[in-house]
Amino acid sequence: MADSQTITLVRQIDELRRQVAAWKADGFRVGLVPTMGALHAGHTSLVSLALKKCDRVVVSVFVNPKQFNNRSDLANYPRSEDTDRELLGEVGAHLVYAPAPDEIYPEGFATSVIVEGPALPLEGAHRPGHFAGVATVVCKLFNQARPNIAVFGEKDFQQLAVIQRMVSDLDIPVEIVAAPTIREKDGLALSSRNQLLSPEDRKKAASLYKAMTNAVDAIEGGADFAGTLNRTQAVILEAGFDKIDYLAIVGADDLQPMDERDREGRLLAAATIGGVRLIDNIPVKKARR
Repeated sequence: MADSQTITLVRQIDELRRQVAAWKADGFRVGLVPTMGALHAGHTSLVSLALKKCDRVVVSVFVNPKQFNNRSDLANYPRSEDTDRELLGEVGAHLVYAPAPDEIYPEGFATSVIVEGPALPLEGAHRPGHFAGVATVVCKLFNQARPNIAVFGEKDFQQLAVIQRMVSDLDIPVEIVAAPTIREKDGLALSSRNQLLSPEDRKKAASLYKAMTNAVDAIEGGADFAGTLNRTQAVILEAGFDKIDYLAIVGADDLQPMDERDREGRLLAAATIGGVRLIDNIPVKKARR
């Protein structure tokens, strides 16, 4: 970890652009790590990766209302800006961009970025409008910060695929860097939502990753997809989860359903426990010939 430093905080687009332009004029490469705050070790791993690839790192902290299709979820989303800034200073980030909602979406705002393809299944089907909100705010952040690279975690694998598709389709000059999922010792993927779990549900939550890992082991060992997924869903519900939105194996490149292991795949899941919705994913290896 880098030595703790005083980190610059900006809230206006113009100020952000001036700082980034000054860095680039000095020959520095600039990285962006978009976040919604409530930062944890998963986020700091993204910053650390950006620091390896760039000279200066901007971290945006913005709880984006347009990617929430549930008002209570938006209201309950954890916020901890002061703690976030302290943590980012410790890890070595250089600037926090924490705009107010009307800085991102001023009065009269009427434009959305709609990505189809990888945005349609899974989260897209269960959270209408979610990825339009994600794509719109990320496109705006790219235009505002104008970074050389942007780092996103594989924990939100579908989001990563949507952003990669958007950048490719719209010719946005930003390199997208994927960072591996960071997990607790018991396997639970780090998430800002984990702090909303009760102690009892937190213990049960680790069963999601365990069940998914067992499913992938079985499939890579030759078990059929449908039967394995059905059994895995039953295991997850028996462990204490209230509901499973999806448990699916899709192509890692296009997020389309797979029924044979003829390419690299990904097992993705979304399940709710104690009113907290958790997502996770793990790779599925291509079958050996």
